[in-house]
Amino acid sequence: MPIRLFLILGAFLVSVLMWVDRACISAAKDDMASDLGFSDQQMGWVMAAFSLGYALFQVPSGKLADRFGPRVVMTVVCLCWSLFTALTGVVRGIYAMIGLRFLFGLGEAGGYPTLARAFTNWLPMNERGITNSISFSGGRLGAALAMPGVVWLIGALGGWQQTFWFFGAIGIGFAVVWFVLFRDRPEDHFAVSPAERDHIIEARRPRKSGSEAVNAVADVPITFGNMLQSPNMLMLMVQYVAHNFTFFFTVTWFFPYLKESYQLTSEQAGWYAMSPLLCGVLGNWLAGFTVDRLYSQGRWQLSRRLPAAVGFLLAAIGMSLCVNMTTPFWAVVCMCIAIFGSDMILSPSWSTCMDIGGASAGAVSGAMNMVGNLGAFFTALSFPYLKNALGSHQPFFYVAAGLNLLAIFLWFRIRPDRSIAEERLGYEPGSSD
Repeated sequence: MPIRLFLILGAFLVSVLMWVDRACISAAKDDMASDLGFSDQQMGWVMAAFSLGYALFQVPSGKLADRFGPRVVMTVVCLCWSLFTALTGVVRGIYAMIGLRFLFGLGEAGGYPTLARAFTNWLPMNERGITNSISFSGGRLGAALAMPGVVWLIGALGGWQQTFWFFGAIGIGFAVVWFVLFRDRPEDHFAVSPAERDHIIEARRPRKSGSEAVNAVADVPITFGNMLQSPNMLMLMVQYVAHNFTFFFTVTWFFPYLKESYQLTSEQAGWYAMSPLLCGVLGNWLAGFTVDRLYSQGRWQLSRRLPAAVGFLLAAIGMSLCVNMTTPFWAVVCMCIAIFGSDMILSPSWSTCMDIGGASAGAVSGAMNMVGNLGAFFTALSFPYLKNALGSHQPFFYVAAGLNLLAIFLWFRIRPDRSIAEERLGYEPGSSD
């Protein structure tokens, strides 16, 4: 059995853990707010603080993964976010809670950029699409399980505080296992066979010819300034804002929205709220399969563009319809369409970061995730504030739909086959679709 399959399993599990830890606050929102005396606007700031911290530390954490390797960096970030998860059950005041959730976001920021760096070292080009999908589907599964699971755990463990302590302890255990079993490169792993090692080394870079100058620059670290001068990178950042603005709603306000709008119990809202996230798992898998299949056929650009464009179209349709439904069943069906589509964006987005980032894949993916998560920050705040200012939830849903339509246009201009190194030198590779 190829040892890199265990990396994929580890990525899936760490993604489950990350999203359980960040999504459980949505299911625990009513208990927390009642116990601590927080208003909806204050809870909006608590949720948004995570997104801000998560966004701001994406690029630094990606650079740390590029420099020190994913083994050490993942161990440290997992320990940090698990500690802050546990401490969420300790603090009481609104400002302390906002500060703690900001630090929790800083801790989790390193998760996906570090995985991207590990995938760049460990995976052939034609396996990255499905691997990214498996990794992110773990997050969706974790968030889905958190919705009804946290409601149950609050009762079983005796309170919302104990639930956060429980998840914090699990994360610390995972960090230890990762450090013991993982290595930064297949060349250094004690269990990788020579055949698997040689196959990975041969296939982990794209097969295309370029000038000697491009090949020399490809391994030079990419600065954030270089990224801001890259049209590819700027468009990747903006389209990821659209994705996060839609998706983050499902793990922050969708649970309370269903419960309030349709007069549901916490248990009913939990089961309803998990459904779109499970559909996101399916969207992840479909996109990952499509990315790898089209790439293997030599259609590099289309392998990234097609699933992303279809996904954003479905997300726009689902978000614009959801707010107009009169029953929770049909509202959830529309959100399932939206999140199925929204999660089709993940595999092409992160695969493109690896395509154009090369040896700086951690920093490049971190930069995309940083700007994208500003969308998540504004989701957490705009939902309660728009409702309070305009007296309706409709503007929020229509803004999300509009961002998704804008992202479709951007994807037909993104060039996954043109790296940042090539852009810096003005080199134009042969076009492929």
